[in-house]
Amino acid sequence: MRIFVALNLPKKERTRIHRASARLREEVLPVRWIDPENYHVTLKFLGDVRQEHVLEVQEIVRRVAESTLPFDLTLGGFGAFPTVRRPRVVWLGVDASAELRCLKQDLEWGLADVGFEPETRAFHPHLTLGRADSRGGAGQFRGFDDVMAELDFSGRAAIHTLDLMRSHLSREGSRYSVLASARLTGR
Repeated sequence: MRIFVALNLPKKERTRIHRASARLREEVLPVRWIDPENYHVTLKFLGDVRQEHVLEVQEIVRRVAESTLPFDLTLGGFGAFPTVRRPRVVWLGVDASAELRCLKQDLEWGLADVGFEPETRAFHPHLTLGRADSRGGAGQFRGFDDVMAELDFSGRAAIHTLDLMRSHLSREGSRYSVLASARLTGR
């Protein structure tokens, strides 16, 4: 089963983000836009994990959550990976606060103890808004950087849980469901 660890935002904030990014979706671009119900911040993608290891991962998620106090995510700034001119992912930025970086690091250490490779790339927290079709020709995204620059969004989202998520792949794109939620308590 394909799983990952994520932070899910409150519905009110997901709705605000969706409204604020409407101008991006109005552009005629080869982008598959993500449903606001699926907006989340991925902390660790684990890939295909055998059922017998899912409970082990769930226990680590619970332990990490219990050692973390609730905190707020600061959201703002639209962008794309790897570049706005040739994007694969269109995103809304998330501030890499000390609380978020510590949570990410604790999760990496806990999961490394049970055999998951630690992430070596720099952590760039974001919320994926859309995935671009990479088969497009040069120039398809000309002017997209100007559209992004016109947008102004800032927000805060209270984070109280750490979620173990399952990814369901289909032709229409990925759909996500929560396998387990663990409250941030800071015990």
